[in-house]
Amino acid sequence: MLVLSRKASQRITIGNNVVVTVLRTDRGTVKLGIDAPPEVPVVRGEIVGRNEPETLSEVIRRLDLMGTTGHE
Repeated sequence: MLVLSRKASQRITIGNNVVVTVLRTDRGTVKLGIDAPPEVPVVRGEIVGRNEPETLSEVIRRLDLMGTTGHE
């Protein structure tokens, strides 16, 4: 695992097409903006980590139907 320190408005680039921007930090909370193409799934860890018998693709498909993945 790579561990980086960033301040608000600083960015991290992953590969050629994913950019993570630190939007704000406040009292132990970090707000991130993630810019990724629609074909790259971006799913919160607590959603994927549930003890439900779903595959990652099922979770992503369900979230897409709900409009919560940010890939409209």
